[in-house]
Amino acid sequence: MLTVEALVDTFDLTVKAGKDGLGKEIVNIDVSRPGLEVAGYFSHYSSDRVQVLGMSETSFFERMLTDEEREDRCKRLCRRETPCIIITRGLYAPLELIEACNQTQTPLLITEDNTTNFIGRVSNFLEKALAPETNLHGVLVDIYGIGVLITGESGVGKSETALELVKNGHRLVADDNVEIKQVSKNVLMGSAPSLIRNLLEIRGLGIINVMTLFGAGSILEEKRVMLNVNLEPWEAGKTYERLGLNQEKIKILDTEIDQKTIPIRPGRSLAGIIEVAAMNHRMQYMGYNAAEEFNDRLNAQIMADGRQGGQQ
Repeated sequence: MLTVEALVDTFDLTVKAGKDGLGKEIVNIDVSRPGLEVAGYFSHYSSDRVQVLGMSETSFFERMLTDEEREDRCKRLCRRETPCIIITRGLYAPLELIEACNQTQTPLLITEDNTTNFIGRVSNFLEKALAPETNLHGVLVDIYGIGVLITGESGVGKSETALELVKNGHRLVADDNVEIKQVSKNVLMGSAPSLIRNLLEIRGLGIINVMTLFGAGSILEEKRVMLNVNLEPWEAGKTYERLGLNQEKIKILDTEIDQKTIPIRPGRSLAGIIEVAAMNHRMQYMGYNAAEEFNDRLNAQIMADGRQGGQQ
């Protein structure tokens, strides 16, 4: 749960009024600048949003409204579901607004930041803090700029493969438990819980601190999840993808990402295969698909052979 108090701590805001409401929950990722409402139009007031008042709104309060109008506007701005009201640029807070916030326990906060910059910062913060999230068992590694989520049953070798990838110069994001947030449409961001951040568990060896052993360049706090590599024991008789024309998908929250299933058997270099999978995914993202090129070559060869057979 995200509260107004967390917003105060994150952005170093000054509490001017409504201290008893700092525990209010923020449920909407959008930020509102209620200019029309200050002018008296409340028909479409988004009262469950964080409300931000800048120079235009506060000057309109002071110069264009009577005492009765100011009192009325302030009371209508401070609704039960309104999480807080923030005044930017360190501007003077109208007395009527201070009284209304104290009466309704609506936190009135002050920031020295300018309005445009502050709204941008708060919007980014709320987008991440209130994004839908889930936890997955796996390992997240940044490989050549591609966030690769390595999954598979317990003991299949995910952490050992991640260790090999880190030794090859790639960066660990999370081991064992990956926190994934959908920060916007089709964008998943993965990170590690604070308890296990920078740590890697290797069976037979124990827990190691990747940053301590390999340096700060070996870890990454957060990464976009773009590819899933699922490791599974080799099954005799099972058909595995050999060309890459059939693209598997996995759905995480409301987003689908590409999935590659890699069978494990002695002698296979999993780290090397996953590195190539990441590079191939990046090439496909840039518009090149080796499987489609091979398919085009094959079709051209078949047509050429057919023409030669007809001429004979």
